[in-house]
Amino acid sequence: MSQYQVAIIVGSLRKASFNRQLAQAIAKMAPAGWTFTSVDISQLPLYNQDADGQEVAVVKQFRDAVRSVDAVLFVTPEYNRSIPGVLKNAVDQGSRPYGQSVWDGKPAAVIGMSVGAIGTALAQQHLRNILAYLNMPTLGQPEMFLQAKDGFFNADGSIGENSNAYVQNFVDQFASWVLQHKK
Repeated sequence: MSQYQVAIIVGSLRKASFNRQLAQAIAKMAPAGWTFTSVDISQLPLYNQDADGQEVAVVKQFRDAVRSVDAVLFVTPEYNRSIPGVLKNAVDQGSRPYGQSVWDGKPAAVIGMSVGAIGTALAQQHLRNILAYLNMPTLGQPEMFLQAKDGFFNADGSIGENSNAYVQNFVDQFASWVLQHKK
């Protein structure tokens, strides 16, 4: 059994998403004693405060999954210079009901990939602002604004030779961050 558990939340619903591929590749790069597991957000209903206290099972399962981990890695695309609505909805679902946020104090990191030259820089900044409000100590360096290019992923889904050490450094720095900030 792993000593440390990290939830990976991918802000894209598309099956062939670059960010989903990135999350799967990163999960395989986890240090010894660590497990990175994807937490599905695709079935979450839109957050409605009227549902507080009478949440559907999928919302309870989502909150329990986040509550049970040591840290959270957000892997986000950039939609219209911000985070996707599905990711914001997941963040909102986890932060409610008021005073019962599953995010509070959980160490976090943000990474993302896009075909654009600046990667997901603006989406990541917006997400970092939200995470600061939610009291999630978030890894600041190294920043990971990745551009999707041929050769980034190997045929087996792992990260290619030119970027592997760069992304592995991010994973290792995140693990150190979690150890420093874990409740």
